[in-house]
Amino acid sequence: MAFSTVSALSPLDGRYASRLSALRPLMSEQGYMHRRVQVEVAWFIALSDCGFVEFKPLTGGARKYLLGLVSHFSEADALAIKEIEKVTNHDVKAVEYWIKSKFEARPELLAAAEFVHFACTSEDINNTSHALQIQAARDVVVLPAIDGLIAKLRDMAHQFADVSMLARTHGQTASPTTVGKEIANVAVRLAKAREQIAKVDLLGKMNGAVGNYNAHMAAWPDFDWEAFSRKVVETPAPLGLGLTFQPYSIQIEPHDYMAELFDAVARADTILIDFSRDIWGYVSLGYFKQRLKKGEIGSSTMPHKVNPIDFENAEGNLGLANALLRHMSEKLPISRWQRDLTDSTVLRNVGVAFGYAVLAYSSLSTGLGKLELNEEALADDLDASWEVLAEPIQTVMRRFGVQGAYEQLKEVTRGKTVTSEALHGLIRSLEIPETEKERLLAMTPASYIGKAAELAKRA
Repeated sequence: MAFSTVSALSPLDGRYASRLSALRPLMSEQGYMHRRVQVEVAWFIALSDCGFVEFKPLTGGARKYLLGLVSHFSEADALAIKEIEKVTNHDVKAVEYWIKSKFEARPELLAAAEFVHFACTSEDINNTSHALQIQAARDVVVLPAIDGLIAKLRDMAHQFADVSMLARTHGQTASPTTVGKEIANVAVRLAKAREQIAKVDLLGKMNGAVGNYNAHMAAWPDFDWEAFSRKVVETPAPLGLGLTFQPYSIQIEPHDYMAELFDAVARADTILIDFSRDIWGYVSLGYFKQRLKKGEIGSSTMPHKVNPIDFENAEGNLGLANALLRHMSEKLPISRWQRDLTDSTVLRNVGVAFGYAVLAYSSLSTGLGKLELNEEALADDLDASWEVLAEPIQTVMRRFGVQGAYEQLKEVTRGKTVTSEALHGLIRSLEIPETEKERLLAMTPASYIGKAAELAKRA
């Protein structure tokens, strides 16, 4: 069967392929190979500048050519490496051989070919490549997508800051809020989670087979290999990797930073699951309508329906993302003795986890763009819920020392249909200052919103 989007095993490369085009070049196997080539080239060029008699500094032309292997890396190059891997049955060695194959007809590079992958274990290349992939995915795709949601939520928080809404605690009517304030809550939470994602340092190690520079020291025992490794890891691209140096490791980088990052992304996703469910509920209550799209069908049998499918899609994909992210954050920091291979196959799924998250962010953005506020439904719900004013009335009564204030309001309101007339009658009978009576009599469920509007506007 020829591969196409309809024959893809994963919906990320099938049904949803067009929505993940920004992530695919970064987190695919081709993206992984691309980063491996970048690491090998950076290490090779840096070695030439160490002052070793056996490896003279590369000429400007050679450096430009090598950096071109990175900047012009293509799908054809990735396929060529895969052909070499069929023989080697080792993916990192295949990259090394591919690079060396590019030295043919270039005597300067051919003479130095044995310094490609010099003193490196495969994990020196792999861990830094994964870090570079994750760095690109986070900074180029994940964070901008979250930033877009935060911006949209802030806009909605400000737009609807003054629109009163009946709150519900435990599913029951509760003190009113505003639509803007409820959205501001999410915007602020998500902004905090975004900060946590952005501030995680992405680490890389290049210290040999078990983290001690054994082979390096065997070749040049008097050279400061740790300082050299740090320089390669921390120097910005293209001459370095632009990561944070990991000084202590076994054969593999411990992956603690990955666990920290994946937990941070999962925390943001959890906030958005909460939000997706709330919006779904508000659509169900009629607080929001959804803009119609010509030709779109909500139900195969019920023509009237406009389903909140974007929020349902987001919730489902956020759950998938978190299942993978949490497994990886628990699994990856664990390795038997100095190395086992269980992390390798798991790490190849980082792009899948990010893919489900990014897909969910896209669905949420689409869904938010379809929402229209139904202020009439909001107002009707508030007008039918005068019992929520029991809270301010009994609080004012307590201020002025009226005994049994809570109990009196409980007797009047609990389990009953409360009318404005009943509450006003109670207020007029209270032994409190007339100015306070007038203030309470002027209060409605829609006006009893505290600082909600102010809080929403400053989010």
